[in-house]
Amino acid sequence: MDGLSSYISDEEEPANCKVGSPKAESNKLENDSNQISIENLKTKYQLNIVPPVIDRKFEYDEKRYLVDSSTKELKLNIKYDDLFKPEIGPVHPYKTQQQLAKRNTLAGFVEKANVSDFQFDNQHKTFISYGYALDPSTEGETYVGAITKMVENGGKTVFESTKKRLGDKRKRLSPGNPEDIDGYKGPWAPFVDQKVSSKPNEEQQTILTEYEEKKEKKSKKDDEKIEEKSRAHIDDLYDYQGRSFLHIPVDVDVDLKKDEPPEKCFLPKKLIHTWSGHSKGVTAIRLFPKSGHLLLSSSMDCKIKIWEVYNKRRNIRTYIGHTKSVRDICFNNDGTKFISCGYDRWIKLWDTETGECLGRYSNKKIPYCIKFNPDEDKQHLFIAGMSDNKMITWDTRENEIVQEYDRHLGSVNTITFVDKNQRIVTTSDDKSLRIWEWDIPVDAKLIQEPSMHSMPAATLSPNGKWLATQSMDNQILIYSVLGRFRQNRKKIFKGHMNAGYACQVNFSPDMSYLVSGDADGKLNIWDWKTTKLYSKFKAHDQVCIGCEWLPQETSKISTCGWDCLIKLWDLLLEF
Repeated sequence: MDGLSSYISDEEEPANCKVGSPKAESNKLENDSNQISIENLKTKYQLNIVPPVIDRKFEYDEKRYLVDSSTKELKLNIKYDDLFKPEIGPVHPYKTQQQLAKRNTLAGFVEKANVSDFQFDNQHKTFISYGYALDPSTEGETYVGAITKMVENGGKTVFESTKKRLGDKRKRLSPGNPEDIDGYKGPWAPFVDQKVSSKPNEEQQTILTEYEEKKEKKSKKDDEKIEEKSRAHIDDLYDYQGRSFLHIPVDVDVDLKKDEPPEKCFLPKKLIHTWSGHSKGVTAIRLFPKSGHLLLSSSMDCKIKIWEVYNKRRNIRTYIGHTKSVRDICFNNDGTKFISCGYDRWIKLWDTETGECLGRYSNKKIPYCIKFNPDEDKQHLFIAGMSDNKMITWDTRENEIVQEYDRHLGSVNTITFVDKNQRIVTTSDDKSLRIWEWDIPVDAKLIQEPSMHSMPAATLSPNGKWLATQSMDNQILIYSVLGRFRQNRKKIFKGHMNAGYACQVNFSPDMSYLVSGDADGKLNIWDWKTTKLYSKFKAHDQVCIGCEWLPQETSKISTCGWDCLIKLWDLLLEF
């Protein structure tokens, strides 16, 4: 206020104003009136630089101030006890003390904290390496863990130097002269006390001896040849003319000797017969070539059986010669012989009529599939897909291996002869499909895409133009085998569940239907032209692993499953 009274300076007075003039007198009167008004303001308003503090001690003792839990600003110096007292109001009777406590997250109260990444990693690695670390819950140097080790190391961390290992450093021999090429050892010189020995010590020799003995016993056990035998189940193996059961019957209502397939096939609907004789699941069934009047079956019970398809439908003979489950079977062109392979690593050649074992073949690997060469002049050759990613061709006359195909990266699952038996198509666990020229061990074509799955079953169509493969993504894929070998993407058959099982695929003789079993024991029948699923019915209680359409019948299909049964299906019931 004092500054306001002296605000007007002499510099602001006009230069032409003279003392004693009327104008000067009027200016003096105005200044006096302004000074009086400022004096009035000074008495009315006073500037207090140090105001007195309101002492509410007595008020605070008499009153209790309530603070909302959501308040972020305090205008009074409230005591700690009052600030953290429980809130006023009813308390939930069933909540625990932990549930009633204040929290800012679902699990509790989280406070902000700053942690040094280096110190955290330092203590963590020290505890892992030495077994001790600083106690983070207390102030000062308090350790937890292996206190004795901490005392030995002086409480040092992994980032600090600790006591070195006691003992002298091993000395090496002199590296020699670098000019001496043969005698120079350099940094690779051996230690002074290093012992060089090319013979195993006693303990190592004992282990090696035991291993060799076990290996020798195992090889002897594998080399033990089981006595192959067969057992006939019927008395009339030969008829009154001396013909064996291999002779094609003529007393049935179908001509089994004709070369042309039926003109029109129909969907089977009824179960007309069930063959039961295997004690474990049936792995494969094969019909007698061309006529289909006999049915050959292999099983997990290590046995192979042959059955009548017409007339009394009896079990004719059982072939016994494998010690483990039989994997695959195959007839030759005239059906007088067949080969079988099993998980006992043996491939055996059988005489169908007498049951005699004509040959035994093995390369110490598990054969997964076998096929005779369909050419008439090569019936003494058969090819087998093995578990060691190879395909091996044996000559039954010389009893020796004549060719090996080694290009697959997984076990070979199927072998199919195509293009007038000049080429073979193989599928493998490496999710590839390869085409080979016969007797040339280099694949001519490889089909392998990232979207492909393993194809453990494949069948050639009756007209020899298409190859149907069972893909593990619940699809049946079709490939053209004539000319350029490629997939027909317009024909993809879906609607069944076969993932994990090598369910056999088959065609009807007139090429109008495609047939396959599935993992649920159902038989699926698709239309070949439209790829539409026409029929789907329960055929077996377990996996339906195999199916064969009788080559001279219009609607008869035989199926096998892991329920130990073989069934025959037809359009109508027989009378």
